[in-house]
Amino acid sequence: MSAAEVIILAGPSGAGKTLLARRLCVPVVRLDDVYRDHDDPALPRLADGLVDWDDPRSWRQADAMGVLEQLCSGGACEVPDYDISQSRQVGTHQLDARGAAYVVAEGIFAHHLVEELRNRDLLLEAICVTQPPVVTFIRRLTRDLREKRKSARVLISRGLRLMRQQPRVVADARAHGARPMSAREAEVLLEQLTRP
Repeated sequence: MSAAEVIILAGPSGAGKTLLARRLCVPVVRLDDVYRDHDDPALPRLADGLVDWDDPRSWRQADAMGVLEQLCSGGACEVPDYDISQSRQVGTHQLDARGAAYVVAEGIFAHHLVEELRNRDLLLEAICVTQPPVVTFIRRLTRDLREKRKSARVLISRGLRLMRQQPRVVADARAHGARPMSAREAEVLLEQLTRP
């Protein structure tokens, strides 16, 4: 059996990566599930002492790559379940990619996997899902408040900071090899690429 290929969905938090990944109807690795726990000494911190969850050092890239390699080889694997409101892993779940031609890896740090996946001939496409910064801010804040991810004060402060940083986030994803486009453009492209 040939190896499955990975579709990378990177981009700012709230841009629509998760919704797009669900519509693709293929196994999805939620890279938010490989964040470090809140008491991990390797977590980067902001000047006010809060954890900087938007710094790539806040997740376990090697673990994410290991999961993708296992899934691409036609396997199933145990992946973490991470509770963002508790800032820690709360369990695991089984992800099965047996017989799948494609696997999606989605998350704000997904573009950091592009080069390694390409070097291993496992990359189908790398996309940075984008929306106008104000739209992303509103969608992210609405979602995070609904899911009670953090306190409203933290979510608003973080959201404003991320809105200002969004052009830099998109530029970083592009520099790592992810093509910026809207979720709709990405869906059309991926339908063409994955059509039998």
